[in-house]
This record gives sequence, structure tokens and C-alpha cells, in this order.
Amino acid sequence: MKFFKLFSVFLLLLCSFTLSAQSERIFTMDEAIMMIDNQSKQSLRVKSIPMLQWIPNTNQYTCVKTGSNQRLFIVNIDQSTIDSSFSLSVFNEYTKAFDAKMVFKGFPVHEWIDNQTFKFKYGSKFYSFNLSEKLLSELVSVSEKGANLEYDNNRNQVAYTENGQIFISSQDGVKQITQDGGKGIVYGETVHRNEFGISKGLFWSPKGNKLAFYRMDETMVTEYPIYDNSTFPAKVNNIKYPMAGAASHHVTIGVYDIKTQTLTYLQTGEPADQYLTNVTWSPNEENIYVAHVNRGQNQMFLKQYIAENGELDKIVFEERDAKYVEPQHGMYFLPNDDSKFIWQSERDGYNHLYLYSTKGRLIKQLSSGKWIVTNLFGVDPAGNHVFFESTKESPVERHIYSVNINTSDLKQLSLEQGTHTAFFNSNFTYFIDNFSSTTVPRKISIISHKGDLKETLLKAPNPIADYLLGETTIFPIVNDGHVLYCRMTKPPQFDPNKKYPVVVYVYGGPHAQMVNNTWLAGGNLWMQLMAQKGYIVFTLDNRGSANRGHEFESANFRNMGTVELDDQMAGVNYLKNLSYVDKDRMAVHGWSYGGFMTTSLMTKRPGVFKVGVAGGPVIDWALYEIMYTERYMDSPSENPEGYKNANLLNHINNLQDNLLMIHGCDDDVVLWQHSLLYSKAVVDAGNTYLDYFVYPGHKHNVMGKDRIHLMQKITEYIMEKL
Repeated sequence: MKFFKLFSVFLLLLCSFTLSAQSERIFTMDEAIMMIDNQSKQSLRVKSIPMLQWIPNTNQYTCVKTGSNQRLFIVNIDQSTIDSSFSLSVFNEYTKAFDAKMVFKGFPVHEWIDNQTFKFKYGSKFYSFNLSEKLLSELVSVSEKGANLEYDNNRNQVAYTENGQIFISSQDGVKQITQDGGKGIVYGETVHRNEFGISKGLFWSPKGNKLAFYRMDETMVTEYPIYDNSTFPAKVNNIKYPMAGAASHHVTIGVYDIKTQTLTYLQTGEPADQYLTNVTWSPNEENIYVAHVNRGQNQMFLKQYIAENGELDKIVFEERDAKYVEPQHGMYFLPNDDSKFIWQSERDGYNHLYLYSTKGRLIKQLSSGKWIVTNLFGVDPAGNHVFFESTKESPVERHIYSVNINTSDLKQLSLEQGTHTAFFNSNFTYFIDNFSSTTVPRKISIISHKGDLKETLLKAPNPIADYLLGETTIFPIVNDGHVLYCRMTKPPQFDPNKKYPVVVYVYGGPHAQMVNNTWLAGGNLWMQLMAQKGYIVFTLDNRGSANRGHEFESANFRNMGTVELDDQMAGVNYLKNLSYVDKDRMAVHGWSYGGFMTTSLMTKRPGVFKVGVAGGPVIDWALYEIMYTERYMDSPSENPEGYKNANLLNHINNLQDNLLMIHGCDDDVVLWQHSLLYSKAVVDAGNTYLDYFVYPGHKHNVMGKDRIHLMQKITEYIMEKL
């Protein structure tokens, strides 16, 4: 234990810097946005431990000591040993000998293959380095233009895409496995606009003998112009953008066999515009499982296909819901029994874990209650315990749990109130616990699979302790029988006898939760900057937002911009009843769905907010993408009244206070046309309350140094009009 204490002290010294007592320092805009202290040049982000990771099949973890003498630390938990003999300078001696240009200023991002060897990428090539043999080896190279890289450690091969085609690179060379990519045919990329948990389009089989991939035919989808104004004359870049109610792309799944060099497609059948999600290989590589979701998104079939010939083997089970189903996670097979798997589902109203047999028999429900599983980490090698993260203690917290598969005994492994994320070793004997709360910037610990604290590796200091900060609190209010969580940041040196103006920051849409018991309570430094300028900053997670269960999240089904506004008004009424709130000086700001909410609040609840700033707003849901919109609104022909009521062009006459609308000219998520149509309709109506600003060259948000300009403009507009 003394060994770990010494190592912890080292890490604490490594990741800390001198802090003074809270001073009168005020954030500048560039400090708040770029998160760099202008005086010390130190980062204002919370410190962490660089490249902290587990070595596979061991109880060893590694990290990198940064600074002038970088070293790689290898820590054996069971034997209480540290190996810090390998330095960056030594590493560079071997890399320079291999390639004179291969000199690193810091250890490259790497992945451990075994307890002596790690893999890294340099340029277009992958390399391995063996510590015991001090041997640097080239593994495989890819095209410099290659994208969507998927590495298979079993056979040291990489699948990637280039110019719409799929390539596989190995030590035997590069092979192109598709031929008709391009001109509306897309291979190996994400499909269905990244919905349904889809994050990639290439899927290696467990042993690397086969590659499954998405093929997307977009030829039937309407082209939409994105204008590149950086050239003269401007150029048009057409993208495929499937709008609600219009033609959708068609997706199929191919399988390439490395040994036979043959290509097969799964016989997924009709209708062609169905959604194919949660692609999962069976451990023996004989089958591929696909969740089929109909376009109406109220029905899902989990189907088993034969990988060799693409034939449908069987339907494992189906799920239906009166509103929508949304499978977002593939199957997780038990390590000791290939005939059993864990499936995540909201079928009882909350996302929980279910144990199934591959024959489609439900063996048992592993978790239950009015809370949701937010992350499945896996199952121990013996197949006895499932480890997961959930909201069981509170919707604004995350904790780590284990459940015994045989007895259903549930055990909480993390104790401190706040937000815990876990990274288990492959043996599931230990996990790295990354913890934060409103009072703890970050704490990183090693915890056993039984919940015993092994050692705390880092207690990060408060990186903004030198600044004058306002108090931030999280609290619930109730509206229409629903508990709604709020975050409030008060001005520094708050005086309850004064009246303060309010800025309401809103998102309010699906798949997002703004209020959490984590550092800054889910907020950011711009909110502290506004508090320093004398504003109360308030945020509320309304019905329709994430991590509260199906009923809560689907409350706005077919009627976006209804119950969300009711809940936000409950927050406003709460604020108005506070003696220190100036109810005549309230502003609202949000982006994307928050831009839709801001514009809705300014026009559907006129007179409440004196000023609003709406960024990248959806104005007419009929102009938004199929997969997202039809899930929550059905199609325009099925729900004309819902679309009409949500269409903010129909509420322009209610705009009676100052609204600044901002859009990125290259936005390919919420098309620029949304706010342009709104601007035109405002002019046609003779309404003069709209101000408008665009950012050429930026997509759905304004990032980089231009974000300083954006937030300065938002701030000045609020201060001027409020």
C-alpha cells in the first residue's frame, strides 16, 4: 500500500499547480471560451492523467508522465510495482533509427496489444513497439486519404474507405473490395444520419476472418446545395439530405470473407427504406445479427443472418411501441456461453438489461426500476456478474453497479454523490473510476470489482479557483406531476436584497441532459462570465430531454414545442417568485433544438422574455431529416396539425421582443434555409424585431477562435437589449 501512496503523491504533484485564494479575477471572453488563463497560460480545463489505460488480460495499467522528461509508467496492482524506466528520449532513439523523420515531442497515442507491446500510428502507417525486446516494427500502412479506419488486431489488418470504396490493408498489401462506390453509393460509413447509436460502418468479425459493412444507396435522395463562399465565384457542394416525408436512402449490409475473398450481402429484404442497426457478430463468426426498424419506427425485429451466404436464419424477437422504439446498442454475448446475450431495451419504460438465449427465449430481466442503465461495461470471464452504469441513485448522478446473473443481487460499487464513469480491465477485476461533482473537479481511483477502493491516483485541483465565481446549485421543481431538474448560477457576492436580470440557457430536446451533478453542474465558463456581469444564469431539463425514461422523453410525441414550453414556463414562474429576480429583465438563449426552443418561447409565449438569441434553429420540422423527425413527429402527411403547430413561420406575428438569430452558412444538420425562411417571413410580415447574423465557413456550430466572436456577440446583444 505504501507503493500506491507514493505513486499517488507523484500523480498529484504532476497534475496540480499553485492556487491562490479566490481573488477578484474576472473571466475575459477568450478565457471563458478557449479555457486558457491569459496570465499563466495554464489550461482552465480540469486536469487528468494522460493516456491512462489498462493492459489487456492483466491487472496492470499505464499512463504517461508529461513535462520535460516524459516517461511511460507501467503499474502492476497485484505486485505493487512500478516500471518507469522507459522514457520518451529512449523511445525516440529507436524511432529515429527506424525513420529519421519519426521524432515525437510526446508519447504518441497508443494501444496495448499485450503486456510488452503497444501499437501506434505515425503518418499513414501503424507500428508496434515491444518493450522487452526494444523492437519497433511496421505493421501495416493505409492510404493518406483513407478514412473510417478499423484496425483488426487478430490479423494486423485495417479496413478503411477512400473515394466511396472499401479497402483492406494487410502485410500482404492493399485490396479494394468494392467497385461501385461514388455517385450516390456510399460504402463503409455511418448510415441513417448517425441515429440508432450508429457510429461506424465497418465491422470486423471477432477473429478478423470477415468484414461486415454498410452499403448506402442515396441516389433517390434529394440533393441539397451547400454554398462554399471561400472561392470566387462561390461553389455549390451538393449533399444528400433526406427530409421528413420524402424519399430515404436504402441500406444493405455486405460481408467480405478474407480467406475466400468473396463478397456476400445479407438478404435484408423489403421495404428498402427500413433502418438496419446494432450490427453484431456472433462469437463464432457464423452469424450476423441486425436490428430492423421500420420507417415508422414503432416496430423492431432482431434478425439472425448466416454470414456465409447472407440468408435469414431466424427472427430472434421483436419489440413494438405505440410511439417509437429506438434500439441503440448491439448484443453483448456472455464470455462463457455463446448461446446467451444481453439486450438493452426500454420496453418497461426505462432502459434496462435483459438476458436472452440466441433462440429468442427471454431468460430473465437483469435490471429493473424507475431508472435507466446508461452504460453496459460487460460481464466477468466466469459469466457471473454484469457491470453497468445507471441513474438509480438520482437522474442527475451516475453510479457503477454489478448484478449477479444467477441471484439478481445488485451492488453499488461507487459511493460518492456525483457522476462516476468507469473503465474496466479486460478481466473485470478492477476499474478506473473517473469521478466529479459540483464540488470535486475530478478524482481518479482504482476500485476492485467488489467496490473496494484500491487507491486514489488523482485529486485534481480547481482550475478556476483564482477567479471570482458565482454559486451554482442543482435543485428540482415540479410541473404537471413531473420532477424537473434545474441549475442556477448566481452572481458572485450575491445580495438577496438586490434585483438581478436572468439569462435562461435552454436546449430541451431529445438525447441531451443539461443538468448533472458534475463539475460546473453541466454548465460552462461562459455562464460564470455572465454571472460575473451580474446575471443569474438558469437552465431546466424539460420533458423530452434525456435519461428520464420513455414516458418523460416521449411526452412531446407528435407535438414538438408544446410540453417543453410548459415546463420551461414552470421554470420561469419559479424564477419570478424569487424576490431577487427582476422579472422584467429576462433573456433566453439556445442552439439547435435550443434555437427552436428559444424562437418558440419568444413567439408562443410572447412578452415573457425581453430578448432572445437563437442559434442554428429548426424552424420547420418538415425541412429536417427523416430519421430524427419522423421518430418524434411521424411524417408530415400523418401528422399535419403537429407540423403546423410546430412550424415557427406560423407564429411570426407574435414576435414582439428582440430576437437575434444566428446560423452557420455551411450547416448540413439544421440547414441554413431554416433561418433564411424565417428572416424572409419576418420581412414580409413587416416585423422589425428580428436581428440576424451568419458565420460563413461554419457548419452546425461555430468552433475554433471564431467562437469567441460568437459568444461576444451573444453577450453584447443580451446586455444591450436587456
